[in-house]
Amino acid sequence: MSKILIRGAKVLGGEPQDVLIDGETVAEVGTGLSAEGARVIEADGKILLPGLVDLHTHLREPGREDSETVLTGTKAAAVGGFTAVHAMANTFPVADTAGVVEQVWRLGRESGYCDVQPVGAVTVGLEGKKLAELGAMHDSAAGVRVFSDDGKCVDDAVIMRRALEYVKAFDGVVAQHAQEPRLTEGAQMNEGIVSAELGLGGWPAVAEESIIARDVLLAAHVGSRVHICHLSTAGSVEIVRWAKSKGWNVTAEVTPHHLLLTDELVRSYNPVYKVNPPLRTEADVLALREALADGTIDCVATDHAPHPHEDKDCEWGAAAMGMVGLETALSVVQHTMVDSGLLDWAGVADRMSFRPAHIGRLEGHGRPVSAGEPANLTLLDSAYRGEVDPAGFASRSRNTPYEGRELPGRVTHTFLRGRATVVDGKLA
Repeated sequence: MSKILIRGAKVLGGEPQDVLIDGETVAEVGTGLSAEGARVIEADGKILLPGLVDLHTHLREPGREDSETVLTGTKAAAVGGFTAVHAMANTFPVADTAGVVEQVWRLGRESGYCDVQPVGAVTVGLEGKKLAELGAMHDSAAGVRVFSDDGKCVDDAVIMRRALEYVKAFDGVVAQHAQEPRLTEGAQMNEGIVSAELGLGGWPAVAEESIIARDVLLAAHVGSRVHICHLSTAGSVEIVRWAKSKGWNVTAEVTPHHLLLTDELVRSYNPVYKVNPPLRTEADVLALREALADGTIDCVATDHAPHPHEDKDCEWGAAAMGMVGLETALSVVQHTMVDSGLLDWAGVADRMSFRPAHIGRLEGHGRPVSAGEPANLTLLDSAYRGEVDPAGFASRSRNTPYEGRELPGRVTHTFLRGRATVVDGKLA
């Protein structure tokens, strides 16, 4: 592989430096670097970050290739600056066996746009009744370390306890979709003033918070790792903060859309805003931002949930829940966290690369931008401003809540082990 010299990039937002990539690794970082025969990229003060890592992506394959495939999803990830994604288990068939997770893992290797780490189901068929083959999935070629029934909650406390005990043997983690099912029957949006005025079934904050409270206690009892998916309420923040103050092994993620959008948008009845957990209140949004800034929430995860247009271009009650997010995540984080002064770029690298890679125990990702490290890198033009146009998405689906909205930042280059997957904002 040829050498690549990135000139004048602000590494993690610091002073401009040059970064020399030789083969699959970063060879040198400094000023005034030169390399004979190297391809030169003039960064002109753009932000250079370690490749982003997403703990929560729905790639839909196998089974729902009409909405996304591993290939189209990893293309979208690369455009968004990601070099690794964790593919959720709610496929058809469910990723609850070694065979299915290996299939997804191999599809990821064939795509070549980013690394795909399959997430294994906690229970067989996501039915919450019997533990899936956790050990076999871990021992497979895919080396699964993260397990989740995302889309459904592991609501049986005994099953959840057993899962936590099982994964402890190989330092795995159970990622919980915190939703008490009885409290959310028929729920269409956040329970509150807006749901009452619109007459839509409410999804109360306590349905999330009660499961999180139970699961942090179970994790402490077992001495295992639990990760809270798409945390969305101020009360959930306080429970996670309390659990961490006890020294318990609890981590949590927040989605970009929960950092920006509120339930007031549901007044439009546009199903693009229908998501699980639902968009919450402005007070919740502010609490989530503060918690991400102070480290209570460990990382940003997209919960990229592609749907074909017929599943969204319909009345609210019949619409599927979910939003695409890979291609806009970094822009939303810049808008909500960096431009607001809550995080610097080093903080973004921590929340979108270092910490998610550590939680997923993903080797080769979430590494410093320094000599000898894998050249998984993202170059961002933070001065860019532009309207979101889903027609240009690499994802197979277009269900973005940001269409027509101006957002800052544009990924110009993404490198996976020294190979450019995105050049000048376009797929290589």
